[in-house]
This record gives sequence, C-alpha cells and structure tokens, in this order.
Amino acid sequence: MEKFDKVHGVAAPMPLINIDTDMIIPKVHLKTIKRSGLGVVLFDEMRFHEHGGENEDFVLNKPAYRNTEILVAGDNFGCGSSREHAPWAIKDFGIKVVISTSFADIFFNNCFKNGILPIVVEEEHHAILMDDAHKGENARMTVHLEDQQVTTSDGIVIEFDIDPHRKHCLLNGLDDIGLTMEKDHHIDKFENHASQARPWV
Repeated sequence: MEKFDKVHGVAAPMPLINIDTDMIIPKVHLKTIKRSGLGVVLFDEMRFHEHGGENEDFVLNKPAYRNTEILVAGDNFGCGSSREHAPWAIKDFGIKVVISTSFADIFFNNCFKNGILPIVVEEEHHAILMDDAHKGENARMTVHLEDQQVTTSDGIVIEFDIDPHRKHCLLNGLDDIGLTMEKDHHIDKFENHASQARPWV
C-alpha cells in the first residue's frame, strides 16, 4: 500500500447526505475482485446519463474537479451495504481523502485498509471546508496527516483526530498483511525458540 503523508489540491464539494455504497458503486459493477479499474464507474449513476454520456451537472465531471484528490462530503457518507468495492473505486479514481461529519462504520474502517484517509470534523468546521471546496480550481486545500491538520485555501487550519495505530499504518503504507510482516522478526524469533524447545513438533 502506498505511504500517505500530505495531499495538496482542489477539494470537490458533495454536500448530499446519506450517500450509500450503492451510489458510490452500483451493484452491477461488483462482479470483479480486482481493486483496479473501478474508478471509471465511481458514482456511475450520478456521473452518467442512463443512455450514456456524462452528466455535466455532476461535480466530478466539471473541469475544476476532474482530478480532485479530496472529497468534502455530506453527513453519513458510505452508509448501506458493506461492499469493499466502494473504497476501491474511490481510491482508483484518485481520491485520497474524504471529509465528512460522520461515516458508516464499515466504510470508515475499509478506507484505512485501502489507503484512504477518512476525516471526521465538527459541523462548523465542515461548513468552512465545504465553502472552500465550492471555490473551484483556484482554491487548493492541504491535508497533512503527520500534523493532523487540514488547511483551507485561505489559510484556516482545522485539526482532526485519528487513531494512532491507523495513523501509523497510513504513514507507513501498511495494510493488514504489511502490518503482520512488520512483525516478521518477532515471528521468526518465536518459531526458532519453539523449534528448539519442542524439536519433535
């Protein structure tokens, strides 16, 4: 998993509340178990018209937000079913940070496992960030994981909380397998000791 440190760029505003995982990636696209290639169908039913063609009114289709890495979303983002394809699609599209006032628990946990930083902020801070995101391509936001800060284009600094263990994993690019391998020398030491103490096993 790629190491996460700092993201600086345009943030896309998506104030709609209760965006569920089916809106993030409709069930028709869940046939694959590959994590790559799903970015093209992220928010599929909102990004595209029923008979093809982009919906020009959808935020991620607007020129200012096509390459966004930060999403400022409405309350209860990622609710609904527990499909891990949702964070896969978000990450594959290029979004590395999602900011909201609240997330569904399973989606929130899946973000960390896939190298995405979900940030929970208070409503007053969320309003500031949402306003900044509406400014378009001339307004660039910075998310600094090490310092646990989001800085708006106007220089307003908003601090956020994160579990130290999850922070460590993101900073070092560790998924569940990587975290286990980080303890590889402890595992080898234990196995060597066990084989000497019980050679008949």
